[in-house]
Amino acid sequence: MAGMTHSAPSGGPAPVIHAAPALPSYIPPFGLRTVIGCLGMLLAVHVAGFNEHVTEIGLADIRGAMHIGHDEGTWLITLYEAFNIAAMAFTPWFYMTFSIYRFSIFMTAAMALLAIPAPFMPDVTSLCILRAMQGLTAGCLPPVLMTVMLKYLPPEIRVFGIGGYAMSATFGPNLGLPLEAFWFENLGWHWLYWEIIPMAALAIAMMAYGLPKDPMHFERFEKFNWFGLMVGLPAITSLVTVLYQGDRLDWFRSPLITHLTFWGLAAFVVFVINEAFHPSPYFRIQYWKSRNIQAALLSLVGILAICSLLSEIPATYLEEIRGYRPIQTAPVSLVVALPQLIMLPLIAALCNSARVDCRFVLVAGMLCLAGASWLGTWLTPDWVRDNFYPIQMLQILGQPMTVIPTLMLATLAMGPADGPFISGMVNMLKGLANAIAFALFSILTRRREQYHSTMLLGHGSARATPADGAASSITGQLAGTSPDTAHVARNTLEVFHTYVREQSLVLALADIYLVVMVMCLTYAALNLVLPKRVYPPRAPAQPAPAPAAMPRPASGPAPAPAS
Repeated sequence: MAGMTHSAPSGGPAPVIHAAPALPSYIPPFGLRTVIGCLGMLLAVHVAGFNEHVTEIGLADIRGAMHIGHDEGTWLITLYEAFNIAAMAFTPWFYMTFSIYRFSIFMTAAMALLAIPAPFMPDVTSLCILRAMQGLTAGCLPPVLMTVMLKYLPPEIRVFGIGGYAMSATFGPNLGLPLEAFWFENLGWHWLYWEIIPMAALAIAMMAYGLPKDPMHFERFEKFNWFGLMVGLPAITSLVTVLYQGDRLDWFRSPLITHLTFWGLAAFVVFVINEAFHPSPYFRIQYWKSRNIQAALLSLVGILAICSLLSEIPATYLEEIRGYRPIQTAPVSLVVALPQLIMLPLIAALCNSARVDCRFVLVAGMLCLAGASWLGTWLTPDWVRDNFYPIQMLQILGQPMTVIPTLMLATLAMGPADGPFISGMVNMLKGLANAIAFALFSILTRRREQYHSTMLLGHGSARATPADGAASSITGQLAGTSPDTAHVARNTLEVFHTYVREQSLVLALADIYLVVMVMCLTYAALNLVLPKRVYPPRAPAQPAPAPAAMPRPASGPAPAPAS
């Protein structure tokens, strides 16, 4: 990864510029062919994201079609995400060994081919194994995209490459719900798996045409970090499994969660120590000594978790309270997804100016997300889809204004040789952010829903508050539906419990909006003081040519020296 750090344009020390290495012979001059290759890599990463989000959103339809129970269905998501996130940590070593060109094409093809038999798996176990393998191949692609954008693009437009990578965190996840609705409603549930195949074929063709054919380096196997792989892979998969299954299994009351947490943390500590001292690490722990790296990576986890929560709340409300199908919820996601195609280049152009401090752009974006969360605290059971549009409008601004500056702070202070080591770390934390958001949403929803349900039932019955009045109103409305008073009483109880559940869920979701607002304001304050400013990269200035020497006369005596 090539990058550079400037100091202030005036009134400070001279700019510090990392000298650009000599351009390898296999990299052609930048042109249309390179652009096509980079766009193919970007499409491959989006295909991997669609394979993750579309099947996750459409899991209820897949379970119904394949006769899979709820608990078994959760393992389909868990195993996919566990191997997806673990793959991101180790990918840079492998693409540096097998070459970016060959590694990217192979992993994209493998991901697409594994989708073909997915609807025909005979049982849940075989489907879980297949999804774990597919998650492993999909997780290999995002780290390659970061390196491609920052290695093959000229310094003047490298920030736009960061914006392209940011699409995988803003555009892709918000497009998952509309795509699920389109494929299921129009072509059938099989296409929730198969929808990646035509897009993957196009991405492979673009990468094969445009990516430089870099050489392979099998000599790197002489220092292969086998111990780090054997310890790190189970450590990361165990911890991700804890995040996705912990709330369902009641956390440490479950022996499985207890053992996975203990042994996963122990293995992860050993993995980190090994990476600190191994001559060929998968990523460099020493980067955490940099204040910019600390602030940027921690902010990246928080920001992506916030974006995931803000996307999950409207979908949950409309599905659980209003009974919407994905096709009816899709406009709420499209409102955020489609404008990103315009907003991401605009924010990248803004941050590409040396006059603009990306830290202030980041803070402004956090304030937009905080404003969206504040509007969400007014959530009531009367809301419909249109009530979420003002919240989504603020996210249109806030998501790119937070993700792009954070990636700039994490990457542009690094030297040319640091790219593979930072890309694995960034992408692993990016995947962990989604797992943390899932666990946080599950915990807050369940705990706050139980709290509000207890308050409504307990205090309502004791003090004859509106909950008691609601029960009386329901009884009055159902009294004339049947002469059997016991039947009316049972129906009244069912309707009343449904009413209490809806009220408690709405209050729980409003509480989550409040938590997200506090998180946004906290990150806004921290990013004003923790990171140092970075400047957009520019090509090093070429030295001026030396003045030509005066030609000596072709013949004749040399002039006599002056006395």
